[in-house]
Amino acid sequence: MAFQLKQNKKETENKTIRFPIPLIERIDEALENQDVTFSSFVLQACEYALDNMDSPKKVLKGFDY
Repeated sequence: MAFQLKQNKKETENKTIRFPIPLIERIDEALENQDVTFSSFVLQACEYALDNMDSPKKVLKGFDY
């Protein structure tokens, strides 16, 4: 299933997160000419990753950010 951007407004809570600058640049580039905010993209990407990963422990073991 391909990742598709969509608009969505839900109840939220603030979290502070640091992104590597190259990753921010890649996200910003992907969002050019899209009607999607950075925050919305990150939320959708996280939901997509959680819905499509084999096992949280297996995937997060090699996480290096």
